Amino acid sequence: MYRKITTEWKGGMTFESDDPGGKTVIMDTEVEGTDERFGISPKAAMLSALASCSGLDVVSVLEKMKVSDYEFKMDVEGELTQEHPKYFHKVKIDYHFFGQNLNEKKIKKAIDLSVEKYCGVMEMFRQFAEVNIEIHYHNQ
Repeated sequence: MYRKITTEWKGGMTFESDDPGGKTVIMDTEVEGTDERFGISPKAAMLSALASCSGLDVVSVLEKMKVSDYEFKMDVEGELTQEHPKYFHKVKIDYHFFGQNLNEKKIKKAIDLSVEKYCGVMEMFRQFAEVNIEIHYHNQ
């Protein structure tokens, strides 16, 4: 299955990319001498794609397991290589769950399924980076 996006230069260091569904995202980078930014950087978009891909899996699996009373966020950190082309060679994903009486067993299973089986972006990252995960339960 092929996917196609179109990315258009919008001037300066700003680009707009679409997806097959017609949604768009603005991407740019820091420009020396200005604080003006219009979007996120391409490398930040990669980390966001990783988190979103896994997050979609986790929420979907938990829904099928009838787990619903929780809040969820992810922190993703990537360490870049020193030499060009700079790429992420180490990535850490922290999964944070908040709620009362969190079902830790089901949450861990949902994350494991995403990491090991379902998340294609995770698999792509594993081709060039060491990926580590940690799960944090915040029972309130």
